[in-house]
Amino acid sequence: MTTPAVSFEVFPPRTVDAAFKLWDTAQTLAPLAPRFFSVTYGAGGTTRDLTQDAAHVLHRTSGLPVAAHLTCVGASKEETMEVAAGFARSGVRDIVALRGDPEAGADAFTPHKEGFSDSCALITALAETGDFNIRVGAYPELHPAAQSMQQSIDWLKAKFDAGADEAITQFFFEAETFLRFRDACAAAGIDKPITPGILPVVNWASAKNFAARCGTTVPAWLDQAFDAAIRDGEDRPALLSRALCTEMCSELVDEGVDALHFYTLNRADLTRDVCRALGVTPQVILSDVA
Repeated sequence: MTTPAVSFEVFPPRTVDAAFKLWDTAQTLAPLAPRFFSVTYGAGGTTRDLTQDAAHVLHRTSGLPVAAHLTCVGASKEETMEVAAGFARSGVRDIVALRGDPEAGADAFTPHKEGFSDSCALITALAETGDFNIRVGAYPELHPAAQSMQQSIDWLKAKFDAGADEAITQFFFEAETFLRFRDACAAAGIDKPITPGILPVVNWASAKNFAARCGTTVPAWLDQAFDAAIRDGEDRPALLSRALCTEMCSELVDEGVDALHFYTLNRADLTRDVCRALGVTPQVILSDVA
């Protein structure tokens, strides 16, 4: 089996304890030589400043590639592009450009009166600067706001046409879900990289709630397997999660997928174990000995 390239998503800390957890996660996963760490925004852009700070500090202290999330929510075009310029000045040249979730209390996304209308408008503006490698989101299943899968695929193609370099998908629970989506995108003329997003399940109840919010199908067999594992003992869910996640990733790699993006939830151990099972091992740099 070919060893895949990997990347990891973390979220910005809100407390001192959370900050320590983030840095511990980065230190644990950094030896696996990730292509990049991505740093998220909170829902509705609520962690904009925290995202900037975390991306800057993570890049400066680790020297690792960092991809900062940037959304259209709650800011003018000028304000949004100033955030992007700040990333560039600090050496963060990768951006995950997203429309963003609705602001707190809103049922639907409403553009700022002086802001970007959607992700394509943001991507176009970022591409025109020439400063960034631009990644975007993709949905291998029906987006909650889309009327059909074809509409989702057409919108992804529009993002690439606007200047995106790569897409990262929402997580899914069966390899076939991604493979069908990849084939449909290819049939639509999309020839840029689409990287599957992988969620190693740390807590099954939380994972199901997350899936419900973003339109990810929870197969009945998987729900039954976790229910049985939870009944069997405290360590069983983690063992099941590791085995299933490794099996799904192996199937993706066998089908030609050469890169995987892991949603870590700032918890490194399970992601590290899956990566090692896939042959992604710590890279040791030997210094010269006098």
